Amino acid sequence: MAVELKTDDDFLTTINNNDKVIVKYYADWCGSCRLFGPKFKRLSEDDRFSDVTFLDVNAENSSEARKLAGVTSLPFFATFKNGELITGVATSKEDTVVDLMNAI
Repeated sequence: MAVELKTDDDFLTTINNNDKVIVKYYADWCGSCRLFGPKFKRLSEDDRFSDVTFLDVNAENSSEARKLAGVTSLPFFATFKNGELITGVATSKEDTVVDLMNAI
């Protein structure tokens, strides 16, 4: 499954219409965010997570989506189940992101 780029305009609709969602919040100036991009894309293609929707949200341009997850630092990952926030964490570690997805 591909990583979808979302904004405040379509964020709520997307998390409410998908059972399991993981969101990577990023900023264009964030080097760690850019470095994690290929890992996030690879995870989105992993069969273990075929039932998870992967979203990228620019935290600077989507303030409502950012507030919904309580983003404190970047990159920040949040999981949602049936539209409800499950958890969120600022990390650059792939293992931590995998643990988040396994806990949805």
